[in-house]
Amino acid sequence: MGQKKVYVIFGGTGGIGSAAARKLSDRGAQVVLAARNPERLRSLAAELGASSFEVDATDIAAVDEVVKETTNQFGTVDGIINCVGSIVLKAAHQTSEEEWRSTLATNLDSAFAVVRSGAKAMRKSGGSIVLMSSAAAQVGLPSHEAIAAAKAGIIGLGRSAAATYASKGIRVNIIAPGLVDTPLAAGITGNPLMLKTSAAMHPLGRIGRPGEVADVIAWLVCGESEWVTGQVIGIDGGLSSVRAKGTA
Repeated sequence: MGQKKVYVIFGGTGGIGSAAARKLSDRGAQVVLAARNPERLRSLAAELGASSFEVDATDIAAVDEVVKETTNQFGTVDGIINCVGSIVLKAAHQTSEEEWRSTLATNLDSAFAVVRSGAKAMRKSGGSIVLMSSAAAQVGLPSHEAIAAAKAGIIGLGRSAAATYASKGIRVNIIAPGLVDTPLAAGITGNPLMLKTSAAMHPLGRIGRPGEVADVIAWLVCGESEWVTGQVIGIDGGLSSVRAKGTA
């Protein structure tokens, strides 16, 4: 049996991050969890037999340290996934400066930190980096200005990095989900009217499940997608590319 693949998941205790961690662990990979919530981190790490780091992924030096420690412990890093994110549903004139800067830091700074550290760690052996954008970065949705800007930045970052590091065997891809049923989205999913409205916006008539996104993450970091890089993959029930019935 070959050496286990090693995957680091930032935001590993969130809805999508934890689903990806379980999916990769089930495939026999060594999962390394990095997140801010110590209780959830300890619980999930114990469940999966995973290594873990309590870290703020907007701290570039701290992300570097996680990747370095992982490499020292296991000898390699085969893939890094950034599931850190936030949801801000406010029009520009209602968004404070603090909310704007926090949204950029949480989403775009963490993605840059992951690309930077992953590129340094995998330049000799190659590997896969997966970033999380949003359907809101590709289709104009009302009251999404801050989060759409941050998530659009992630698409630009990921595609540029894919071009920069392709010759090193590092693949960089971006997933752009619609609304997914996670704790982060509880403010929407916990409101029956908002949930019904959100589901209707997606042509397939419902919001997503964390496992559906995790399936694509697993495919992108594992061997089946070795000829895929620089792609933005919409896991969004058709939101970004198909009109819902009755909206034409």
